[in-house]
Amino acid sequence: MPKAPAAPAPQPEPASYEAALEELEQLVARIESGQLPLEQMLAGYQRGALLLNFCRTRLEAVQEQIKVLDEGALQPWTQD
Repeated sequence: MPKAPAAPAPQPEPASYEAALEELEQLVARIESGQLPLEQMLAGYQRGALLLNFCRTRLEAVQEQIKVLDEGALQPWTQD
């Protein structure tokens, strides 16, 4: 009876938003190159979904902190 392929070891959570974004950009470039075998492409897609969720979560947390700092009133962002 054939064995099911072993599940890959879970990859660690990124150290920071910037690290996640950089890894995601590199992953997208590898997938778009068309050079990955199907299994690696699927694993890359799954990792990319995890990284995207990580980035979204971090951004939402920062937005909430900004709301608190602005006493609940959103202020336009200006770069001086």
